[in-house]
Amino acid sequence: MQFSTEGSERMLVVTLAGRLDFGASDAFQRSLESAVIEAKGRALIVDCIGLDYVSSMALRSFLVGARAAQAVGVRFLVFGLQKLPAEVFELSGFSKVIPMLPDRAAAEAAAAA
Repeated sequence: MQFSTEGSERMLVVTLAGRLDFGASDAFQRSLESAVIEAKGRALIVDCIGLDYVSSMALRSFLVGARAAQAVGVRFLVFGLQKLPAEVFELSGFSKVIPMLPDRAAAEAAAAA
């Protein structure tokens, strides 16, 4: 699992690549918690284009990150989920809690709204 971040005036983007499984979920959660603090009023967008797999433990990390963002007024968005991770988000009901957008342009537009 690889994580990287890039920021602009209106948003902070966390980019994921690889498999987000049990072994990577703690590091991912810490990364999201740090990103929430770093976002400071900007939207926090998670780029999942390179995410091949997400485990149930990693789903919990997304939820913890989204709740932490909400608690400090940071908008939390996810985009680019591939077919299998998107199905996991849908089946678990996370798509009702965390906005899932098809691509970066849609996420940037939602963050600016």
